[in-house]
Amino acid sequence: MRNDNKKSVTVGIFVLIGIIILVTGILTLGAQQKAFVRSIRVFSVFDDVGGLQPGNNVWFSGVKIGTVKKINFYGESQVEIEMNIESSAKEYIKKNSKATISSDGLIGNKIIVIYGGSGQGPSIEEGDRLDAEMPLDTDKMMETLQVNNNNLVSITEDLKVLTHKIASGEGIVGAVLTDSVLVQNFKQIMANLERTAANSSRMTSELASFSRELNKKGGLVDELINDTTVFASLKSTVMELEATGRQVNDVSQNVKNMTENLQDSDNALGMLLNDEEFATYLKHTMINLDTGTVRLNETLEALRYNWLFRGSFRKMEKAKEKAE
Repeated sequence: MRNDNKKSVTVGIFVLIGIIILVTGILTLGAQQKAFVRSIRVFSVFDDVGGLQPGNNVWFSGVKIGTVKKINFYGESQVEIEMNIESSAKEYIKKNSKATISSDGLIGNKIIVIYGGSGQGPSIEEGDRLDAEMPLDTDKMMETLQVNNNNLVSITEDLKVLTHKIASGEGIVGAVLTDSVLVQNFKQIMANLERTAANSSRMTSELASFSRELNKKGGLVDELINDTTVFASLKSTVMELEATGRQVNDVSQNVKNMTENLQDSDNALGMLLNDEEFATYLKHTMINLDTGTVRLNETLEALRYNWLFRGSFRKMEKAKEKAE
């Protein structure tokens, strides 16, 4: 009898402990799911929920304020999310706030994140619909990362080939890095450029000094700029030079006309220079004159020894000797 009572007490204790555990679990789950908290229903429509499920949490400014109650199809291909939001949080969420889908951590459960909204706008109420902001597509991000990874591999391969060519002395860069003679020539070129730069700097300094000397008061440039007398004299000189230039042009024109006249045969000089027949006639005349002169000299020499003229020639010689 005692054994039966002992068993009944033991079973009752275990049943009581089980009931306590069950109630505690229900209360705990209810607290996590906000089941015993006054809430309002808020909706939002997404094109794709990306694996969101009923029971997932709703967050606002990093604080859990509700859960996803239902997920229903909406329209042709959209999805409507029904959320239970704590009544105590509704005054902080405005009607122009937005909802988006995010993750609880890097690979955690999907959650709804409410953000934005003007501080002066009205708060949400039962049955309001929040604008949805589509989240970044993880699959597309992974595809983009894969493409970038492939591009990075290609770039790495190209860099590997390029560095190998440079190390082998191929191309201009490789030649510069490996050819000692080319390096020496490059150094010489740089030295020449440095000397050229130094010479240019010195020349610039000398030009600056020369310009300062030109601008010095009392100098030629200063007098040309400021002295009206020198300017008037220069102006007069330039005018005289212009007059002389015009006279030179006139003389040149006259000489040109004279040379053109010399090329014609209708004048004495032109005939002498251009008429071949007259030149031949003149040549024969000169030859005849020369021949006549020679013969006249011979005749005079013969008369010198003639007895009729001998006395006259002697008197001429004595007079010449006396004069000397």
